Amino acid sequence: MNSPEAPQLDPEVRKKANRAAVKYGLARLALFIVLTVIIQVAAMLIDAPVPLVMTALLALIVAFPLSMLIFPKMRVEATESVAAWSAQRKARKQWVRDELSRR
Repeated sequence: MNSPEAPQLDPEVRKKANRAAVKYGLARLALFIVLTVIIQVAAMLIDAPVPLVMTALLALIVAFPLSMLIFPKMRVEATESVAAWSAQRKARKQWVRDELSRR
């Protein structure tokens, strides 16, 4: 059997992907929380109490596009690192499929 060497999964690529995704996720979560607080405080200052659920929904709607404008480097880094990890996993899975099909 003359099979090529199995592609190895680089644990550093996985760590980088996890780190980048968590960093971007936490930044987006912080933005959502800050927007919720700002909207709630603004509503209280103008003496127009708004339920927290409504404030959170408004903050969520605003935070989605705003996070793409505020954190573009984090988003690109997370996307690229997850894509690199995914490519490694796909190569490994394809190698396993090829090995199993030869048997």
